[in-house]
Amino acid sequence: MQAVGMIAEFNPLHNGHVYAMQAAKRGSGADALVVVMSPNYVQRGEVAIVDKWTRTKLALQAGADLVLELPLASAIQSAREFAFGGVQQLAALGITNLAFGSEDSDLDFAGLAQKRIAAEAHPAGGIFSDYTQTYASQLAQFYATETGRKITAPNTMLGLAYADADAALHAGMHFFVIPRRGAAHDSQLVRDEFASGSAIRHALRQGQDVRTLVPASTQALLEQERRMSWADFWPLLRYRLQTATLDELRAIDQMSEGLEYRLRGGIVGAADFADFLHAVKSKRYTYARLRRLALATMLNMRSDAVAFSKANPVVHVLGFTARGQQFLHERKKTATLPIVTRVAADMLGTGGVLELEGHADSLVETITGRRQNYGRRPIMEGMGNA
Repeated sequence: MQAVGMIAEFNPLHNGHVYAMQAAKRGSGADALVVVMSPNYVQRGEVAIVDKWTRTKLALQAGADLVLELPLASAIQSAREFAFGGVQQLAALGITNLAFGSEDSDLDFAGLAQKRIAAEAHPAGGIFSDYTQTYASQLAQFYATETGRKITAPNTMLGLAYADADAALHAGMHFFVIPRRGAAHDSQLVRDEFASGSAIRHALRQGQDVRTLVPASTQALLEQERRMSWADFWPLLRYRLQTATLDELRAIDQMSEGLEYRLRGGIVGAADFADFLHAVKSKRYTYARLRRLALATMLNMRSDAVAFSKANPVVHVLGFTARGQQFLHERKKTATLPIVTRVAADMLGTGGVLELEGHADSLVETITGRRQNYGRRPIMEGMGNA
């Protein structure tokens, strides 16, 4: 069987995602669609609106055949590391077709990745040697020079990160680029039946009706399931910043340049998470970077634990259809990473391959009352669930 891969968050799954999944299958001609999905925490530095098992079920009902969990160590990182973790999961199962949406679907993503690699390999650092500018700024200038246009759209930047990851892993991916329909990634606008996940989450917080923007299955589960947000976690973050020592905060992944002082100072007088973010924001750091750091702090994601997770990745299967199960069975013997279909206790403890997920998801278990890892088997859509 041949498969096409997608890397997604489904936060929540909406009409645009369904369109993309259908386009991926149609455009690639693949037998199965494999989705690497963010865990209970997402790249923009937030807790997912509903847990990973609920989002897995929605993905399978909407057209996915196999859903894998993106490791937490990759999920709440920069776009480059997020992309690397997702492509690594697909490559481990021998998947060489990757579909993704883009606002600039005419770009030569693979070609731009090769040009960037050549530019960085140039003696003295080439065009990336200006230490008065951030790497991101120099990268944006590089893409503008190569394409003749300013590249800023989030999905396009993520697509370029996928191409970079493919080159770094020598994965040999073939890209199926899907023109993005509807509003932009972070837009609050609604166009016809399409809206971004950000707009839908905002509408839900305002008590608005979103049934025209999401599949009926998503609407039903959003009405039934416990929705999560930073409002649930803000007291935990504040407590952590109040009680942790500065040395403990410095050990947190992505903590640098004295940010531990800035975060601790930010809790003074902050009524909620939005107040806190406003207090710690500066021109040097984006809101997404600060949200990710806040998550890592709250979850006590130490740099050494993140490094261990990245050095020992596994393929954690969250769910499949009959077709997805057949594909997984075919690839088990040739997979280049261990495949986990049931989480044992030793995987979640100190030094376990799912230590980060185990600790982080214990908070979600407290809020939702639903077990997230230990003993969980993959959801089997259309086959009866275990």
